[in-house]
This record gives sequence, structure tokens and C-alpha cells, in this order.
Amino acid sequence: MTAEIPVLIDRADRALATDDAASAQEPSASAVCCAPLVREPLGVDEADDFAKTMKALADPTRLRLLSIVAATAEKEACVCDLTEPVGLSQPTVSHHLKILTDAGFLARSKRGTWAYYSLVPGSLERVADVLNP
Repeated sequence: MTAEIPVLIDRADRALATDDAASAQEPSASAVCCAPLVREPLGVDEADDFAKTMKALADPTRLRLLSIVAATAEKEACVCDLTEPVGLSQPTVSHHLKILTDAGFLARSKRGTWAYYSLVPGSLERVADVLNP
């Protein structure tokens, strides 16, 4: 039995040494657990406005319409040219375009009986700026 006592003491010493090493690596109670902010986060009103903007983009049809307009050479398209690519009726397409216009992504101009929609310069970049650090 006396031979077991030094082994137990040795094991206890190693356990204490391991605990001391682990506690030396642990941050102190005053250490910050998170990295500091590198810019000001969105405020309540800004987040509310941005959520409305993102909601306008959160529809597959509206994303397609926006990408079609953005892909044209003039960054402009007639509503008559947007109905077939998305496979929806003109009133439905006009509804989606109105939502994108109200959200500030498209501008509308009327020429005769048709409405033309153009990409608002910088509108997509503004969304990216909010999300990029």
C-alpha cells in the first residue's frame, strides 16, 4: 500500500500542473469575449428601412426582373419586354416593378402607353455597403 501513495501523489501533482497551465491560458474575467466593432452598426430606424429594402429583393420574380433590367446595355427595359422572360401577366409584372421602384432600385418613366424601368445608379451598391465591413 505504501508503494501506491507516491504514485497517487505524482498523479495529483500532474493534475494540478495541468490545471495551472489551463488556467494560465484562460482569459481573465476582465478580457473581452468578442472582437471590437470596426464600424457603427445599424440603428433601429436604419434596420427597419433596410429590412423593407431587403424584403423587396426577397422575391425570386423581383430578383429576376432586377437582373434583367441590370443586364441590358442601357440599364433600362420596357414592361412589355419583361413579361415573357418571367412568364407572368403584365399587371403582375407591373406590381413587382412598382415594389422595386418604391424600394429605390428602379426608376419609372412613361413613354406613350408603355412604362420603362431603369436601374437607379448606386442602388445595388448601397445594399452591398450595409453588408460589407
